[in-house]
Amino acid sequence: MLAVVPGIAEFLPVSSSGHLVILGALLSELGQAASKLGGSPTLEITLHAGTLGSILVVYWKKIIQLLTSDRRVVPVLAVGTLPVVVVGLTIKTGFPTLLLNPLLAAVMLLVTGGMLVALGRLRPREGCYQDLTWHAALLIGCFQSVAILPGISRSGSTILGGRLLGLKKEDSVTFSFLLAIPAILGASVLEAKEIWDQINAGNKLEFSFTELGFGAGLSFLVGVFALKWLIGWSSKDRLHWFAWWCFPAGILAIYHFYGSP
Repeated sequence: MLAVVPGIAEFLPVSSSGHLVILGALLSELGQAASKLGGSPTLEITLHAGTLGSILVVYWKKIIQLLTSDRRVVPVLAVGTLPVVVVGLTIKTGFPTLLLNPLLAAVMLLVTGGMLVALGRLRPREGCYQDLTWHAALLIGCFQSVAILPGISRSGSTILGGRLLGLKKEDSVTFSFLLAIPAILGASVLEAKEIWDQINAGNKLEFSFTELGFGAGLSFLVGVFALKWLIGWSSKDRLHWFAWWCFPAGILAIYHFYGSP
């Protein structure tokens, strides 16, 4: 379950972090063994590596262009990554409990639903991501930094930011996932450092390499499917349909954790 959830929700605009926090809280109700699945940094980095692989496979031609003819976009992506680095490190070091709060995740799913409704009401734009200014990239990066909060969709917020700043549908999706590469890679490096520190301290990893490999592979395969699904639905202007998943999911989660007797 935890391999499939980020594989789907990392790309579809429904927030993988929000679903993982809520699913982790539900698993904790099943017992201590299940709760270990929802809070494992080792598993988290492995699943993120799988989803990162999905982006590299689907966008390999765009990535080659970045290294050859579109090299101007590389520093633009670097500028767009700055906000998520600042906000991510601040929250991770100063307010880590926010990232594991199921109530916050449920409420933010409603915010994501609102963003998707707004996305569906935007008029067509004609801008190309290759022509983005550093200022525009920084603003899109600010949209990405908000998605540090569980329940806010990274893809949904950055695609909305790109469209608001004049990108056409295909280019807003492309820039969103090119921007995800340094963000996911950076987060994975931070988690890898924590895991390395645990190993050096003599702590045993929660899962075997076989289990971790299976999780990464499944997350990768599901991620490829989900990313192609998102690209197709974006071209048909259907991304706002996912709001009707976020709204009931958020409401039901709020009721389950804080409204039920």
